[in-house]
Amino acid sequence: MAAEPERVLRMREASDAVEAIGWRYLLGTLRTAVAVTSLAQASTVVAKAVEACGVDADRHLSCDVRADKVVLALQSLDAAAVTDVDAKLAIRVSLAVREAGLATSPDVASEDARAVQLVEIAVDAMDIPAVRPFWKAVFAYEDERPNAGPTDALLDPQRQGPAIWFQQMDAPRPQRNRIHFDICVPHDEAKRRIAAGLTAGGRLTYEDEAPAFWVLADPEGNEVCITTWQGREAE
Repeated sequence: MAAEPERVLRMREASDAVEAIGWRYLLGTLRTAVAVTSLAQASTVVAKAVEACGVDADRHLSCDVRADKVVLALQSLDAAAVTDVDAKLAIRVSLAVREAGLATSPDVASEDARAVQLVEIAVDAMDIPAVRPFWKAVFAYEDERPNAGPTDALLDPQRQGPAIWFQQMDAPRPQRNRIHFDICVPHDEAKRRIAAGLTAGGRLTYEDEAPAFWVLADPEGNEVCITTWQGREAE
């Protein structure tokens, strides 16, 4: 009998499915962190996570392994989105980590730890199909399959660098930076991150579409967006 097809979760559905077990939904991926005391312990966490995911590990699970922390991410590579399978795997991974005497945590609302997050580079362009090949070439990036159109985002094949996406401009803006960072944070981390930026000398320049995103600028006007999954169409 063929396996049932994966079902892509709506944003709120994905968030609600994992928030109580220490994961956060970050625009297309589920993420959590596990504090460890050594690389040896970190490797144990990864082994537990892989075992918990079973045959789905290779197509859903990714791990960033350090001596003090393991960051785990779940996303269906086939759908380039979070599916019902990812939500089930998050529960299984959290249980496996707990059995090892550790915990999955998003590290939110704390100045002592960086919350799990997702960083993207946004390039404003008048002609996206014309500029996209350049950025794909110089970064040695690849298409985010199954989305491989002439205006779609680009990904690091090793999943180490930030994704690059392209924002359509309606008119040239020579006096404004045309490349900015999007920092997608857990929805319950956004206010603390914004406050930290303001305390560090930044200013809030746009919030009409919050909590989907806020635009902050540094003292010289260079912009960054703090984003969450909330406040968007079709949550």
